[in-house]
Amino acid sequence: MSLVLDPAAQDLLFREARTANTFTDEPVTDEQVQAIYDLVKYGPTAFNQSPLRITLVRSPEARERLVRHMAEGNRPKTAAAPLVAILSADNEFHEELPELFPHFPQAKDAFFSERPVREGAATLNAALQAAYFIVGVRAAGLAAGPMTGLDFEGVRKEFLDDDHTPLMVVNIGRPGPDAWFPRSPRLAYDQVVTTV
Repeated sequence: MSLVLDPAAQDLLFREARTANTFTDEPVTDEQVQAIYDLVKYGPTAFNQSPLRITLVRSPEARERLVRHMAEGNRPKTAAAPLVAILSADNEFHEELPELFPHFPQAKDAFFSERPVREGAATLNAALQAAYFIVGVRAAGLAAGPMTGLDFEGVRKEFLDDDHTPLMVVNIGRPGPDAWFPRSPRLAYDQVVTTV
């Protein structure tokens, strides 16, 4: 059975897409980011909780503050990328559930009244949304450089608050010279899928 999605789109989103390590200086516009969000917001999350929050780092001052919290090997590319996004999980996402899950607004209190439960749900579902975001960046014809090599607590204190948990930093832009490392191997189908 073949996939319905056009092979060129499959390549753009998955087979040819890679984590970019260098970028050109072509700007990433607010309109591009809006278009990315307007596509990926439809990706599913449990209870439609949609806990991902995106902090765009544009100013030189904010970029300098962020670079200090990146692992040493990630600092140059974060400093040079046209746009950097901090992706975080909103641990108070339940406040939006009456609007986002209107057919059962009681879910806010029935399932998510306790903070540890919310934190677990927010982390899992925001991670799903982070993956959608990366694919959305690729759908916009841009390259994404997601990274978890950073001081998470430092980033939280510098850019977020106690209700938000940073998940990753994503450099975004057009790929520059020597942007790609060689592709690493992937597991085969029979290494991943079992039938019971």
